[in-house]
Amino acid sequence: MAVFAQSAPCWVDVQLSDLEAGKRFYGGLFGWTFRAGDGMPFADAFSDGKLVAALAAKQDGRMPTAWGVYFATDDILATVAGIREAGGQVITEPVRAGRAGVLAQAADPGGGVFGLWQAGDRVGFEKQNEPGSFCWTEVYTRQPERVDAFYEEVFGFQGTDLDEPEGGGHDSDVLGTDFRMWSPAGSDPGPDTAIGGRSVITDAFPEMMPSYFLNYFAVADCVRTVETATRLGGRISAPPFDIPYGRMAVLQDDQGAAFAVLQPTELLPRLS
Repeated sequence: MAVFAQSAPCWVDVQLSDLEAGKRFYGGLFGWTFRAGDGMPFADAFSDGKLVAALAAKQDGRMPTAWGVYFATDDILATVAGIREAGGQVITEPVRAGRAGVLAQAADPGGGVFGLWQAGDRVGFEKQNEPGSFCWTEVYTRQPERVDAFYEEVFGFQGTDLDEPEGGGHDSDVLGTDFRMWSPAGSDPGPDTAIGGRSVITDAFPEMMPSYFLNYFAVADCVRTVETATRLGGRISAPPFDIPYGRMAVLQDDQGAAFAVLQPTELLPRLS
């Protein structure tokens, strides 16, 4: 399995109150199969036999029901130190997950929570950017200047500002048009190299709404996926709409965890 580039999104998981219900929902939605974690309260998710995500039972009812993204690092202690120096907060100090690797959780200066992963035996996704797997992440914040500077300093991201929120998210009338794509350090910044993005939460939302990461999964048919999600008990936050990279929608699972689905442009039907 290829090693992930430094600071690239390499893993996602979701914290749920009811693990078995989560397996039913995502198994029905994405066709995922699951493998339990040796008596641990989580299950690895597989698409076409390849590792794509994990579902975990919340150990504390006060924890949010939410999808989380992890960024790859080859020196988690140095990255944690950099987070503190850049004005972020370390929520969970680095902890070893057996032979799989080392993880930590942190928050940017705007409060957006993310994870770090230093690979051991487990590198991360075995499949991505294909139907049934992760394809994009973006943080929503009210403090774009502070957050931009933070990710550029900690992860070396290079930003490309767009006139419209091409990376996705909710309707532009709600979240505005201030959107920045992130490209890894050392690359030519732009849509072709982007691995994530930053958007802005506008005053259209309540003040108490926190910053958050929205994670995207590629699908073969956006409309059908939305129909399936609602049949399985999920909710629609933003119905299917077209963006330059395909057709997307924002959903919540049957326990309230938010995520987005994207049908890439190449999978859209061609007009005659």
